Amino acid sequence: MEELYRTLYHMLFNAYTDSVNALEEGEYEKAHMILIMAQRACEEVYISAGEEPDPSLPTP
Repeated sequence: MEELYRTLYHMLFNAYTDSVNALEEGEYEKAHMILIMAQRACEEVYISAGEEPDPSLPTP
């Protein structure tokens, strides 16, 4: 599971960096879409991994 979280962290961190760059260029819609696409991609990776949620983490 640790490797899964590491992968998800890198996916989101890279998307965050790309989003910040887009914001700095005034491309607000692009920044928004980068974050939405990253969220969906991470959700898909997590679901596909078939891991059970960590009970120590807060639930939404």
